[in-house]
Amino acid sequence: MTDSSQSTEITDLFIIGGGINGCGIARDAAGRGLSVTLAEKNDLASATSSASTKLFHGGLRYLEYFEFRLVQEALIEREVLLRAMPHISWPMRFVLPFHKDMRFDNTTPTSKLLTTFMPWMKGRRPAWLIRLGLFMYDTLGKRGILPGTTTVDLTRDEAGKPLQSKFKKAFEYSDCWVEDARLVVLNARDAESRGTEILTRTEVINATRHADHWEIRLRDLATGEEETRRAKMLVNAGGPWVADVLRQKLGQNSRENVRLVRGSHIVVPKLYDHGRCYFFQGQDGRIIFAIPYEEDFTLIGTTDADHPDPETKPVCTEEEQDYLVRFASNYFERPVKREQIVWTYSGVRPLYDDGASSASAATREYVLTLDTAQAPLLNVFGGKITTYRKLAEAALEKINEVFPELPEKWTAGVALPGGDFPVEGVTELGAKLAQDYPFLTPYAVRRLIRAYGTEAWDVLGDATTPSDLGEDFGATITARELDWTIQNEWVRSGEDYLWRRTKLGLRLDADARGAVNRYIEARITG
Repeated sequence: MTDSSQSTEITDLFIIGGGINGCGIARDAAGRGLSVTLAEKNDLASATSSASTKLFHGGLRYLEYFEFRLVQEALIEREVLLRAMPHISWPMRFVLPFHKDMRFDNTTPTSKLLTTFMPWMKGRRPAWLIRLGLFMYDTLGKRGILPGTTTVDLTRDEAGKPLQSKFKKAFEYSDCWVEDARLVVLNARDAESRGTEILTRTEVINATRHADHWEIRLRDLATGEEETRRAKMLVNAGGPWVADVLRQKLGQNSRENVRLVRGSHIVVPKLYDHGRCYFFQGQDGRIIFAIPYEEDFTLIGTTDADHPDPETKPVCTEEEQDYLVRFASNYFERPVKREQIVWTYSGVRPLYDDGASSASAATREYVLTLDTAQAPLLNVFGGKITTYRKLAEAALEKINEVFPELPEKWTAGVALPGGDFPVEGVTELGAKLAQDYPFLTPYAVRRLIRAYGTEAWDVLGDATTPSDLGEDFGATITARELDWTIQNEWVRSGEDYLWRRTKLGLRLDADARGAVNRYIEARITG
């Protein structure tokens, strides 16, 4: 292990954490003229930010906890984000089946209020209450693109066919899908294009605080080399590790903490043919989604369970798999079975610890704390993927206290890489790609547009035949695309590409996945 000399340069911001919050703050700050370095000990989006339910949504169930500000901010933000990334995010319709005999948990604030004034309603969530919540959902969000709520006759609509016959009625509303891990990478790429230095596989060993700057000790996990960087301000966006970074890496005493909540998901072969999602309500007060996924699959999740510590790798336990299978089977006519599961994933959400009695009730609000006792330190607690851009703007308001007279907010309406086309322009863009590269299969066209948008042409380059794209690894993966992601998206392993930049690991067997990994490793080391 070598120890490089200490850098004499000093950057404005040093950000710890390459999840959505860290990369979102880096992009916003760099766009306002600050010099920024970001370090991530693993791959970008390697923890919470690649393990979400993949939704830009207001959080319908948070209305029951009276989190109106958070819901409104998220609802408004959906369409801002859609316009900036129409390749990786798109509108979806959600079907919420209802039956008059359904019973629910009665511990939410709304349930308690209902029971107080209408005691005969204990344990019930009547149709008028759901419709009232959806009316608020429609009106709080200032919709321009997304259609509002409608009532669905499940005896006539195709959405009723996969469901048990007892469900005759449903409500249908709008939210949005997002490719979460690609969202992180695109924010990092945009930040880099504006001058940010992105260091992946780089661990912060410790940071020493001085009166006017931080000294940050780093270790390159690929080479073992260590170096020291300096920055005027440090941003702790460690996600699940935010409290550990604060106390162990930075040596700061703080009463602020996070509540780690594990959310697990299962993926099964496609359960139904239409393109809408289902919102299922459970007797325990939880909800789950069943969502069309990667064209040939259905995604079911999520759970809410307290998680012990950030170093314990989150996995979808057998109990959680059974819970999700049982939950979904209470709605689908054909029961979901454990043996159908083809993949599971689990992530830890670092919620701000507000002392809530249950994981489901813990606040999804983000909290930013600025410590200016010496060199300034900004800590980021909590947050949700839908409001990442607003969180970054709030962080810049704090940073502006240290760097006065920063330019105004700028990210709303500014496209992420590949997203510079209209929300309704996906089909037209795909048709142009198919015309320019007639050897592509229809699936390859759809996949490349959804992954890269207008940058699909950069990925494919001057190819005129399939052989021009190099080795074919199956599932439309080619050597040329892998090379492009290695060069432009910090891909360093098969896992980076197959499970974060894409989800094509679902379509390859173990041998093919191994071939992808060997190719990437050879390109990195060669």
